[in-house]
Amino acid sequence: MKVEKKVISNLTKCYSIAPLFYKGKEHFLVAAEKVDKCLLFDPEGNQEEVVWEEPGGVMTMVQVPGTDGQLLATHKFYSPNDSKEAKLVVVTPDGTGNWEVKTLANLPCVHRFDILERGGVRYLIACTIKSDYEYKDDWRFPGKVYAAVLPEDLSGFDDDHLLPMTVIKDDMLKNHGYYRDTEQGIPAAVISSDSGVYRFVPPAQPDGAWEIQQLISDPASDALLLDFDGDGEKELAALSPFHGDTVRFYKKKNGAFALEYEYEEKCEFLHSIFGGTICGKPMFVTGHRKGQRDLMAFYYDAEKGSYAMEYIDRDCGSANVYHYVKDGKDMLVSTNREIDEVALYTIEAE
Repeated sequence: MKVEKKVISNLTKCYSIAPLFYKGKEHFLVAAEKVDKCLLFDPEGNQEEVVWEEPGGVMTMVQVPGTDGQLLATHKFYSPNDSKEAKLVVVTPDGTGNWEVKTLANLPCVHRFDILERGGVRYLIACTIKSDYEYKDDWRFPGKVYAAVLPEDLSGFDDDHLLPMTVIKDDMLKNHGYYRDTEQGIPAAVISSDSGVYRFVPPAQPDGAWEIQQLISDPASDALLLDFDGDGEKELAALSPFHGDTVRFYKKKNGAFALEYEYEEKCEFLHSIFGGTICGKPMFVTGHRKGQRDLMAFYYDAEKGSYAMEYIDRDCGSANVYHYVKDGKDMLVSTNREIDEVALYTIEAE
C-alpha cells in the first residue's frame, strides 16, 4: 500500500470519530476523551466548526438517521475509573454554528452505543463498561447492555425528561467493544466483553425481544465480522483480551467459530478497529496505544493461504479509526490519542 499522511489537528487526548451528514454534505466529527473540544471536519480534513468546547469524555457519537446534523453522543466518560457521571446527550445544530446539547439519558459508565433501524423503528442500544466502582480498577460490578425505542422527535428530552432504558443483558464484565454488523439487510450489534463476543439483533416489532447469540467465549476487547477470504461467509476478527495485545481471526467450522490465525507479535493495548474494503481487499485495521504504538492493516493472502499485515503508520498510538472513500481513494481518519494528533491517511494500492 502507498500511504500519504496529513495531520489535520492536534486535539488533546483525541478519541472518538463519527461521520456526519450536515448541510447537504459529508463531514466527520472528532472529539476528545478528556475535557476538550468536539470538532467538525470536511472530507478534505479542513476544520469547519467547533461543536462543543467541553465537557469531553466522548466515547461514541452517532448521527440520528434522516436528520441534518443531529447526533447523539456520550459525555463525561473520562476513563473506566471516572465515568459515574457519564450520560447520553442529543446535539442539534441550528445551521449557523451553534449546537444545542441536551441530556437524553443519565447512564453511568456508558461507553458504546448505536442507533439500529429495523422495520421503520429506531432502536437505541447502549453498553456500560461496568455498573459501579468504589476504587481504581474496581471490576466487581459487571457492565450491562441497555435498549430503548428512540422517538423520531427528540426535542422534548432534557435533564428533567429522560429516555427510559431497559436492560437486555447483564453480567458483561469489561463490556468494551462495539461494532455494527448487517446480515440480509437487518442490522446487528457485535458486542465484546470478558465473557466473549455476542451478536445482538433488534426485534422485528417494538414489543418483541432482542435476539442475542454468543459467537465465541474467549475474552475480547473488540471484534467484527467480515468475509476476509472471499468464501462467502464472514470470519470473526478480534482483539483479545480487554485492552489486550493479541490479534485473532476465527473461522466458522461446523457451525461454530474456531481460532484460525493469531498474529505472532504482541501489540500492547490494542484499541482502534475497522473492517471493510481498502484498495480492493477486505481489510482489518487496528492500532495499539502502548509499546510500538503501530497502526496496521491485516488481510487474507490467498496465495499463501494465510493472513498478512502491512503498516499504515508507526509509533502513533491510535485510539479509533474511521474509513471513507473520496474521489475513488480510500481515506482513513485516526485519532492518534497518545500523541494528541488527528491524522488523515490517503491509502492507494502500489
